[in-house]
Amino acid sequence: MKSFLEKFITRSDRPELAEKFSEREQLKRQVNTLYSMLSNIYGSDKVVLKAGKLEALDLMRSNIFEERVLALQRIVFEDPTIDRIPAEEEIPKIISDIEEEIADIIARRSVEDRLEKKIAERMQQRHEDYVKEIKMQIIKETAGPENAQTLKKLAILEKLERKKLSRSALEALRPDSFEEVVGQEKAIKSLISKLACPFPQHIILYGPPGVGKTTAARLALQVAKKVKGTPFDEDAAFVEVDGTTLRWDPRDVTNPLLGSVHDPIYQGARRDLADSGVPEPKLGLVTEAHGGVLFIDEIGELDPMLQNKLLKVLEDKRVSFDSAYYDPHDTSVPQYIKKIFEEGAPADFILIGATTREPSSINPAIRSRCAEVYFQPLTPKEIEQIVIKSAQKLNVTLEQKVPELISEYTIEGRKAINILADAYGLALYKRHNADTDTNDPVIIKVEDVLEVVQVSRLSPFVNLKGSPACEIGKVFGLGVLGFVGSVLEIEAVVFPSQTKGKGTIRFNDTAGSMAKDSVFNATSVIRKISGQDMRDYDIHVNIVGGGRIDGPSAGVAIMGAILSSLQNRPVRQDVAVTGEISIQGRIKAVGGVFEKIYGAKQAGMKKVLIPKENEKDVPSDLRGIEVVMVDTAQEVLEYLFESAEQQPMVG
Repeated sequence: MKSFLEKFITRSDRPELAEKFSEREQLKRQVNTLYSMLSNIYGSDKVVLKAGKLEALDLMRSNIFEERVLALQRIVFEDPTIDRIPAEEEIPKIISDIEEEIADIIARRSVEDRLEKKIAERMQQRHEDYVKEIKMQIIKETAGPENAQTLKKLAILEKLERKKLSRSALEALRPDSFEEVVGQEKAIKSLISKLACPFPQHIILYGPPGVGKTTAARLALQVAKKVKGTPFDEDAAFVEVDGTTLRWDPRDVTNPLLGSVHDPIYQGARRDLADSGVPEPKLGLVTEAHGGVLFIDEIGELDPMLQNKLLKVLEDKRVSFDSAYYDPHDTSVPQYIKKIFEEGAPADFILIGATTREPSSINPAIRSRCAEVYFQPLTPKEIEQIVIKSAQKLNVTLEQKVPELISEYTIEGRKAINILADAYGLALYKRHNADTDTNDPVIIKVEDVLEVVQVSRLSPFVNLKGSPACEIGKVFGLGVLGFVGSVLEIEAVVFPSQTKGKGTIRFNDTAGSMAKDSVFNATSVIRKISGQDMRDYDIHVNIVGGGRIDGPSAGVAIMGAILSSLQNRPVRQDVAVTGEISIQGRIKAVGGVFEKIYGAKQAGMKKVLIPKENEKDVPSDLRGIEVVMVDTAQEVLEYLFESAEQQPMVG
């Protein structure tokens, strides 16, 4: 079979040319053709360079046909070790091998050309996509995420920001210094001593609402910044949050207090992080308060699980973050995210919590790490001071009885300011309708306050008032609710039973089982004191108002009321009593003595009887009321019936 080059030379349409050439001439033509094909494949310059490297340049230029064939061998097979000049009879076979190799080269070159063309096309497409992406990024960085709709909404929002009403009454009358915080001198002193020192403590503030806990905490930090050796910087933050708004999310998707992690499957993660599967940590308020104070109002309302989590942060002074999507070996994770996951976020702050609830509502572990400061309820005189100072800030004149009238309807400074502000607005309204001179000073009258009280459906905070008169079968006890003491009106009536030895005892079901036990204890003590068998009488004890008594502290008062009715002996109505009565006639200690004394004083009592075991709970600088320590039931009765015969009877 002839090679494709022979077919090219001996084409069927020109048979006369094949006959003219001898076989040697045909071989020479074939060799020349092969050289031309190499020049077309590689280019003439590259063929010469290649021949030079393979030591075939002289052979290629030789006039000897066999040497030219040898040169062609070296160039095509790229082998300089081929050095034997072929014999004439070997040349056809050599040319056939060279033709096959050149055919392979042409085939490879064709495939390579097609691949290079596809690669070039792909590279061009990638380049165009890359340029397009860069352009979009530049446009995004230049124009931002805004469009016509978002810019319109921004303009509306900025327009709303320019419209401002005057400050609310609470903002305008908020205390700016400790001198304006009335009635809390001891609490403020204790708060500052625990915060304004080189080693500040975590603090929990207890007390009724509206007595200045939040304001005192805010002002205490300002004082602490100026103390020598303080750890607080000038820019130390005061981060305030309401515990009632914080809820524990078991999925850890949202946690504004401690921080949370937005995993890529949630829309909360940034798009660039979500696309690459990187979780995004969101720092919480504890980190925002780093180096300053975290104030949690109503910390007693904080979710128990969240209290446990907060305890861990207080211990470590750092917040840990975790996510199943975090891969520490992922090179696409930004350094700040890697640092947060591996080291946590700093959270070295001082916790100040405020609550109106009992200490038992706070996690015991948190309480053990916090100093505790109790704010006192405000007395009527202190409420009057707040009203007078607020009136000075408002630049208004008060009628003489206005401060006293407002103090009758609240024990909260905040509420007193609200009543004053309402009366101020009413006075301005009346002056406007009367067409009087607007330059005249505003005068808040008693009738303005009474109208505000009626419209707001307010009632006097203290309904019971002590009096020098005496009554039979009625004794004032003392109770505590929310750090505020109050007077309980306890009354009793005793009748001989219709059947001797089958008397009954009736008591409020709403008062609670512990109060009922106090009734039984009281009857046992009365039998011991008087020698009378209480089974011969029908006894009815009533807590006026139907109040619930959670503890045994009304036992002494119940005993006094029953014995007064039994023996028809009048009881002084300006004496209040508290204490648990034992069946041996001993007066046992009770809780909330400080608040109970306050409640008795506010109700106008002249004397209060408390257990001797509570002597340490009585304030040393108490004024305006006499406190008597009692240890036995006989002592209590002496003070209850003291000089009662000389006092006027009621009814």
